[in-house]
Amino acid sequence: MRWLKDPLLWLVILYLALLSAMPYSAPLFAHWFPELARPLYQQDSFWQLTLAHLFLVVTASLLAIVIGVGSGVAVTRRSGRAFRPLIETIVAAGQTVPPVAVLAIAVPVMGFGAWPAIVALLLYGLLPILQGTLAGIDSVPASSREIARGVGMNAWQRLWQVELALAAPVIIAGIRTSVIINIGTAAIASTVGAKSLGSPVIIGLSGFNTAYVIQGALLVALLAIVSDRLFERLQRWFSLNER
Repeated sequence: MRWLKDPLLWLVILYLALLSAMPYSAPLFAHWFPELARPLYQQDSFWQLTLAHLFLVVTASLLAIVIGVGSGVAVTRRSGRAFRPLIETIVAAGQTVPPVAVLAIAVPVMGFGAWPAIVALLLYGLLPILQGTLAGIDSVPASSREIARGVGMNAWQRLWQVELALAAPVIIAGIRTSVIINIGTAAIASTVGAKSLGSPVIIGLSGFNTAYVIQGALLVALLAIVSDRLFERLQRWFSLNER
C-alpha cells in the first residue's frame, strides 16, 4: 500500500482524469464564462493534442540529448578542448534567439507543420543539456580517472563506466531543465500549423476566448509538473546508484 502514497502516481492519475473529463466540462466553463458562445475547445481531441505535444517535445529532446551530450563529451576530450569556448558560444546563441524567430526562418525552408517547431525546440533546449554535461564531467574527481586508468580501462571504458556514470545525476538535471522548458515552449508550435496543447491557447488568444486559454494552459502546466516529478525520480535513482 506504500505506492498509494506516491505523489507522482496521483499526479499522473489527475492528468489522465483531467484529459478524460475535459470534453464534458462545457457546462462548467459556460458557468464561468457566460458571455462566450463556445466555452469548450472542440476542434481537436485533447488526447490527440497531448500526443502531438509529446511527439514534439520527445523528438526535439532526444535530438538535443544526442547533440548536447555528444558535444559536451567531445569538448572535454584532449583533442576537443580547444573547441569548447566556440561550442558554448554557439549553443548559448541558440538559446538567446526567440523560438518565434526560429520558426519564422524555418517555415520558408521546411514548410508548415511539426518540423519547424522541432528545430526551434532543439535549439532552445540544447544549452541546459550541454551545460549539465560539461558540469557533470568536470566534477568527476581526477582520482577516479587515475584509478580507472590504473586498473587497465581503455578510454571508452573510462568515459562510459566512470565519467558518464559519475556525471549522470548532473546530466539528468540539465536534461530535466531542457525538457520542462520545451514542454512550455512547444505551445507556440500551433502558430506554424503543428498540433499541440498550445492550439487552444493560440486560438483563444486570437479570438478573445479566455476559456480556451485556460484549458490549454492547464494541461500544459500539469504535463510539465508530471514530467518534472518523473525526472526528479530518475535523478534520485542515478544519485543512489552512484553511491
